[in-house]
Amino acid sequence: HVQLVESGGGVVQAGGSLRLSCAASGRTFSNYAVAWFRQTEGKEREFVAAIDRNGANTAYGASTKGRFTISRDNVRNTLYLQMRGLEPGDTAVYTCAADQSSPWDMVALGRAAFDSWGQGTQVTVSS
Repeated sequence: HVQLVESGGGVVQAGGSLRLSCAASGRTFSNYAVAWFRQTEGKEREFVAAIDRNGANTAYGASTKGRFTISRDNVRNTLYLQMRGLEPGDTAVYTCAADQSSPWDMVALGRAAFDSWGQGTQVTVSS
């Protein structure tokens, strides 16, 4: 499987911006569709965004669409999540996940059987 390591989390003021990164190693990154999830204590994991293998297609969860942008760099083996207009409700641990073989429609809903998961990076939005 591919190893994933998130970075870029931190504390930001409401209305601010932050870019998260997910570095992949161990396998060919371009063979995997990738997604971002987030989870807050007491709540189930929420789908944030997904991107297909070549970056041609993206999908977003309802709560972040229009404010967040997912992208990838297959040369640098890195996934990104650009977050803008952050709100206190965006506070969570953000985790990236990779899928090698699931259909895109499953990945786009965050419902694929993802092969690999990172350990997460904390994002805290203060009010």
